Amino acid sequence: MEPHVAELKQKIEDTLCPFGFEVYPFQVAWYNELLPPAFHLPLPGPTLAFLVLSTPAMFDQALKPFLQSHHLQSLTDPVDQCVAYHLRRVRQSLPELQMEVIADYEVYPNRRPKILAQTAAHVAGAAYYYQRQDVEADPWGTQHIAGVCIHPRFGGWFAIRGVVLLPGTETPDLPRKKPPDCVPSRAARITLLEGFNFHWRDWTYRDAVTPQERYSEEQKTYFSTPPAQRLALLGLAQTKEEPSPIFPEFPFTTLTKKPQIPSSARSWLSPSISPPVSPGP
Repeated sequence: MEPHVAELKQKIEDTLCPFGFEVYPFQVAWYNELLPPAFHLPLPGPTLAFLVLSTPAMFDQALKPFLQSHHLQSLTDPVDQCVAYHLRRVRQSLPELQMEVIADYEVYPNRRPKILAQTAAHVAGAAYYYQRQDVEADPWGTQHIAGVCIHPRFGGWFAIRGVVLLPGTETPDLPRKKPPDCVPSRAARITLLEGFNFHWRDWTYRDAVTPQERYSEEQKTYFSTPPAQRLALLGLAQTKEEPSPIFPEFPFTTLTKKPQIPSSARSWLSPSISPPVSPGP
């Protein structure tokens, strides 16, 4: 890896990795060459980019402290806000660089995604993107089969959170790293893709490889809850907007400074307590 790329990667990792994130560099050209022009990133091919993903540790190391600090904005998802907060910290850590951050969920007005996150994860070498085309003589006929990324250490127990682009920073000699093919057999790939497409609520597709760490039952319950109901699950009630008393440079509205949290919800803000096992689909 080029020295300046290694230095940039280290700075971004120093900002994000203590909070349960991972960072992988790639070139815009690697991403664009796999996609039709409508999905290309409009930057020169050698432009440096970094994929950001969250590991199971993010829930305790980033989300819970974020909830306790009450940097919550009305009508948006707490996880998305938490990730945005930490990606803003990346921008702060490298103020001398031009930087564009694209979250995994961002779309253009025509609803076209701004980034195809799983393709980015594959070209960055972070996780292998298994698709229907990876199954020889597949058995699905006319059914639509969506692809899924598998991480070599966490299986499916992770999430792609976004891409950091550095326009003006070009790395023509960046070595390309292929993602580990950790589901190599046809039968295992069929099981993975069927699990993801038809039985995703039971979480089993995420164990396509034996993971080093899975989501806790607490975390599974949280992510199984529809986003509109997550504040209620956390025992947090939205109130009038008021300036955040902490980190005022971030434009978040806030909850009450000391909300009264029902005892049934207090476990969500304590890493030492977990709720009962989440119900089945």
